Amino acid sequence: MLLIPLSAIPAQTLEVVLSQQACTINVYQKFWGVFCDLFVNGAPIVQGALCLNNTYLVRSFYLNFQGDLFFLDTQGSSDPTFTGLGSRFVLVYTAPTELPDDYGLSASFAAIDVDA
Repeated sequence: MLLIPLSAIPAQTLEVVLSQQACTINVYQKFWGVFCDLFVNGAPIVQGALCLNNTYLVRSFYLNFQGDLFFLDTQGSSDPTFTGLGSRFVLVYTAPTELPDDYGLSASFAAIDVDA
């Protein structure tokens, strides 16, 4: 697992390489919560995904993204808000080999051990 650095600002764009994929990640606060867009080589993978605690953003192999992303509340179980991005709420990349056996069948999971 890899922590992707974020800042506590309401809208940001990140350029990062994840498992040899050139990714653009937009993270932005709207009235209903924090949302995320993910592009690989300029092609959209997910757009307007609501970011929830411990919930994968991509969720499916058919979208052809290697791995997945999720937000983790390091102080509890709340969904992210921009004021805590990069501190309380961290964005985590999970490599394909780290995905759970039931990946693609269930988008949520109970607990993540980021120190493993």
